[in-house]
Amino acid sequence: MNWITITSEEQIQDIARSQETAIIYKHSPRCMTSLMAYRQLKSEVSGQQDLNVPIYIVDVISNRRESQFIAHAFDVEHQSPQILVVKNGQSVFDTSHEGVSLRTALSHLA
Repeated sequence: MNWITITSEEQIQDIARSQETAIIYKHSPRCMTSLMAYRQLKSEVSGQQDLNVPIYIVDVISNRRESQFIAHAFDVEHQSPQILVVKNGQSVFDTSHEGVSLRTALSHLA
């Protein structure tokens, strides 16, 4: 599974217009909690052989504008680290900090 890096507002608009399900992870390379969450997610993702949901990642420092646009587009409070599950263009689940896990995100796909 390859992570898709978000680097533009157009990508976010495409996710919001899509009828598909997606997972978005907002990451800060300056935050120890975010680094730990990212390591955990990478481990969980590599253990999922049949994951058919795209996983997007945005660096909240390098791509601050896009990170803020995600919060606005999906009507969630900006957090970092944060994971969102987007279905039919709407966030159906989001959590942050110690709550970030692929298992939890996947439980909101059904």
